[in-house]
Amino acid sequence: MKKEYALITGASSGIGLEISKVLAQKGFSLVLVARGEDKLKEVSQDLIQNYKTPVTYFVSDLEDPAAPKAIFEFCKNKGYFISLLVNNAGYALPDAFHKTPMEAEEKFLRVLGISVVALTKLFLPDMIAAKQGKIMMISSVAAFAPPSTIQTLYGPIKTFINRFSEGLNLSYNALGIKSTAVCPGYTVTNFHTASGVQQEMDRVPSFMKKEAHRVAEEAVEATLKGKKVSVPTKTFKIIVFLLKVLPHSLFPLFSKRLAPGRYEKK
Repeated sequence: MKKEYALITGASSGIGLEISKVLAQKGFSLVLVARGEDKLKEVSQDLIQNYKTPVTYFVSDLEDPAAPKAIFEFCKNKGYFISLLVNNAGYALPDAFHKTPMEAEEKFLRVLGISVVALTKLFLPDMIAAKQGKIMMISSVAAFAPPSTIQTLYGPIKTFINRFSEGLNLSYNALGIKSTAVCPGYTVTNFHTASGVQQEMDRVPSFMKKEAHRVAEEAVEATLKGKKVSVPTKTFKIIVFLLKVLPHSLFPLFSKRLAPGRYEKK
């Protein structure tokens, strides 16, 4: 009998790390995936010590087209059944679209989009065979917002992730598989510093900056309940509601205060 595990990409920091902690606290066995082995080893040891749950890790860079297959083969060879797949890995591009090399855009699309499709496609057949499985897609409030002059591709990719999750639910809910698109707003992690966009985060009002652990708790709760979409925190639930009901032409007016720089010309 295969051992059930939750697999988390981008697990060594930020929201991915906090999701790993929440799942470990709930007794899940974990497979952690990230690029840096030293950090992965440290995180794994901390989780084992603090939560007394099985934790293993696999070093992988999702910019590599071969990475999803390598992750899948690792789990297959270990005899792991991935009953919960958390597609979390991501980053932002610091420069304007016209200044960003195409190679960088392709890597960005691979990590945030293509690898998500590939990992889901690889692990889905085992979920179908077991008649159970959950998939968590870390999307963003940006999926609901109008296009902006910063992070030109980020919002569209997250919109795709939401629609992809919807499609999975339509196709596989009847087979016992549920996908949850988790759409956080501004979250306090090393994401912005590591991506070179910390100055954008610094300009956001403090009431809009949410703690990563709180986001992770709501994300895990929604996924385990089988919710199709989760927008963590009341603040961003209200913002998403406004984004849905207000004309997009009005959004830049109040966005100047809530998301400074979003509509400034580059």
